[in-house]
Amino acid sequence: MKIHLTLLLLFSLLTFWAQAQVQLHGVVKSAEGPIPGAQVYLEGTSLQTVTQMDGKYRLDSVPNGNYTLVVFSIGKKTLSQKIRLLANHKTHQVNFQMEEITGDLELITINGQKGASDGVRRLNAVEGTAIYEAKKNEVIVLGNITANLATNNSRQVYAKVPGLNVYESDGAGLQLGIGARGLDPNRTSHFNVRQNGYDISADALGYPESYYTPATEAIERIEVVRGAASLQYGTQFGGLVNFVMKEGPKDKKVEVTLRNSIGSYGFLNTFTSVGGTNDKWNYYTFFQYKKGNGWRKNSHFDSKMAYASLAFSPSERFKLSFQFTFMDYLAQQPGGLTDALFEQDPRQSIRNRNWFQVNWNLLGNHIDYKISDKLKLNIRNFALIGSRDALGNLGRIDRADDMQERNLFVDDFKNFGSEARLLYNFQLLGQSHAFLIGTRYYQGMTDRKQGLGSDNSDADFRFLHPDKLEDGDFNFPGRNISVFAENIFNLNDKFSVTPGVRLENIHTAANGYYSNTVLTLDSETGFAKDSTYRVQEERESDRTFAFAGLGLSYKMTPSIELYANFSQNYRSINFNDIRVSNPNLVVDENIQDERGYNFDLGIRGKNDLLFNYDVSLFYLRYDDRIGAVLKTDPENFRIYRFRTNIADARSMGVEAFGEVDIFRIIELNEKYKLNVFTNLSVIHARYLKSDENTIEGNKVELAPPLSIRSGISLGIDRFKMTYQYSYVQEHFTDASNALKTASAVEGIIPTYQVMDLSLSYDYKNVKLESSVNNLSNKSYFTRRATGYPGPGIIPAEGRTFFLTLQLRF
Repeated sequence: MKIHLTLLLLFSLLTFWAQAQVQLHGVVKSAEGPIPGAQVYLEGTSLQTVTQMDGKYRLDSVPNGNYTLVVFSIGKKTLSQKIRLLANHKTHQVNFQMEEITGDLELITINGQKGASDGVRRLNAVEGTAIYEAKKNEVIVLGNITANLATNNSRQVYAKVPGLNVYESDGAGLQLGIGARGLDPNRTSHFNVRQNGYDISADALGYPESYYTPATEAIERIEVVRGAASLQYGTQFGGLVNFVMKEGPKDKKVEVTLRNSIGSYGFLNTFTSVGGTNDKWNYYTFFQYKKGNGWRKNSHFDSKMAYASLAFSPSERFKLSFQFTFMDYLAQQPGGLTDALFEQDPRQSIRNRNWFQVNWNLLGNHIDYKISDKLKLNIRNFALIGSRDALGNLGRIDRADDMQERNLFVDDFKNFGSEARLLYNFQLLGQSHAFLIGTRYYQGMTDRKQGLGSDNSDADFRFLHPDKLEDGDFNFPGRNISVFAENIFNLNDKFSVTPGVRLENIHTAANGYYSNTVLTLDSETGFAKDSTYRVQEERESDRTFAFAGLGLSYKMTPSIELYANFSQNYRSINFNDIRVSNPNLVVDENIQDERGYNFDLGIRGKNDLLFNYDVSLFYLRYDDRIGAVLKTDPENFRIYRFRTNIADARSMGVEAFGEVDIFRIIELNEKYKLNVFTNLSVIHARYLKSDENTIEGNKVELAPPLSIRSGISLGIDRFKMTYQYSYVQEHFTDASNALKTASAVEGIIPTYQVMDLSLSYDYKNVKLESSVNNLSNKSYFTRRATGYPGPGIIPAEGRTFFLTLQLRF
């Protein structure tokens, strides 16, 4: 009886709330015609939207009451109008006629309450010079989440992005490792990773691994677009991850932010930023330094990062900006563990001579020109000069360190590129449409050296024989030229079709030598001995191809959308696939590129004050998938991992996210907030056709069948608290579906559960943050590494505590 009364009461509340809502809509125009992309919002609330290409806007489910409606567009005079919404009116229309600004550019700051969509939102159909209509995407707004930002805690930052598999390899957040739909999370190599719209990975064409991860404290938002991003951002199966950095505040000449954090195991982080706007100039810069001893033994790290951005806007139509990013870190790596060692003590380390260092220098430039209200141009140029050095014993972890000379891997990266985009809004058959065309040129060069380093324990990144390297010396030049186009066709006010195409030319090459060691029989002694010889190699591959995509969007209401998207994908073999000297791995000489496609079908909706959801089905086809299988070499008396195109594969499943603000439903005082969210991913991934009898029908590795991330955020005026729970089901780490091996490189990732708690309190210009990660101190791991930072099991961190003090003035 109590349950029925409770349900009846809840139904009555929802019915009353639904009856007290009004739909607010209208058109924003100028003398030249409709204005797309204008910001429309209700002052003092979080209810806001942007106008579509026909200038129309709509705000759904607005509670009745008195409001001030504001419309803002760059280059136009800001307009506002007081309105009164009555419960007995289902709709209310307000139109605006905007005029050009004849004097100085007006300044407007949008302030509003944070509702149910705290921390995550969706990209608009058109943003800047990019099209996102009908694409599955998420935007993580860092300023709206309560999490441990000092350590770039990926488990918390990406909590509201369904379907991600997160590698937890270090507790400092030095490198980001996320994958999706059964794609390898290692250094996020299956995503096109960008900062402010340009590439930041080692070599986007031949070695797309991300050794640099921006400081989360300096990020405004993170844009995640799934495989459908392939048409505009490159062919990667995972899609796009774009870090949009903060800019200086528009209403201050100088703003300084100081953040200092301390934590368990000697963790120290200091972050200082300065930004502001002076006349036509906007600037933002930061410096971050962090160090720590690490949760495991032999895990010391020392990291420095700096960033500077300068933007010049001589008029409302033109903007020129430059960015420079610097990162340098040194980390000791404790190596992997066997299953037995992990069970014994996950904090132990049996390697104390392994080191890793990265130096990154990234240059970026944007040119934005609004040719007219209908035509926009964006040109982005970028360059990278960087290096990563790895030093240590890469031998099997089930064997003691022989204390001999260490393996030394030295990679130097020099690449640059330019991308131009032109977006045109036009009218056809009484509807507004958007056409995007772009082109990209990219050139990269990686110099890879592998040989022996010293037999000491320090971080000495010098070769013993630099003129005669024991393992190899290669140059990997690459070039990419592409042209892409997409068009949003609005067939009516609700239904749109977005076709797209991309034409690619990819050139990759390898020039250098490697050493090969075989066992031969000594004719004099009759015993087997090692015989090493140098192999000179020159390889070159040039291919041109086109691929396409199609998106469909049906807006049932302004706040509910049905969407579908099909996009082809392609991944060229990278340098690790061509040539790498690793005692745990042998690469197939005839390895081929990978091809496939992504398909999404979903429904999403939101009410900024109450709820936000996105539920979708996906299908990922992955032909000629590259992986590793165990092989036996009877002549050399060993078992080794063989990297090749092992099979065609497919992954399908459900990705769902939903959140609701309970206190808004029951109309509690606006200074109270209780946000509940759940992120669910169900994946069924299998290998299909394969030449390897032991592979066909197996489960695809690194695809957890079930993963859940849920949380509760409580807000009371200036106080916020977020509790998060993560569950990831058992899954395999290689295509053979081995349960356990002596080397610990292959095997199961057992089911794990982990909880986090974060709190914050701010008063005027002071903010205090605290967090406890892995609240219940669970022992678990998320990866088995084949090379660095292993090989073997890489334990995730146990319970750790952090405290942050922020001052802003």
